[in-house]
Amino acid sequence: KGKGKEEKEWVPVTKLGRLVKDGKINSIEEIYVHSLPVKEFQIIDQFFQPGTLKDEVMKIHPVQRCT
Repeated sequence: KGKGKEEKEWVPVTKLGRLVKDGKINSIEEIYVHSLPVKEFQIIDQFFQPGTLKDEVMKIHPVQRCT
């Protein structure tokens, strides 16, 4: 991302980020069990190798709103 190709070391800004980086949380399930908000994309990157997650459109359905 961005112009530079060099990867910078991730410096977590949230408490959850620090716990993940320190290895205190070992799976994404532990995050969801406690309903913790994920505010840094690097947290997800710690659990999944790059390229394993993909976006997929399931269905586009028009909705008419009444005013």
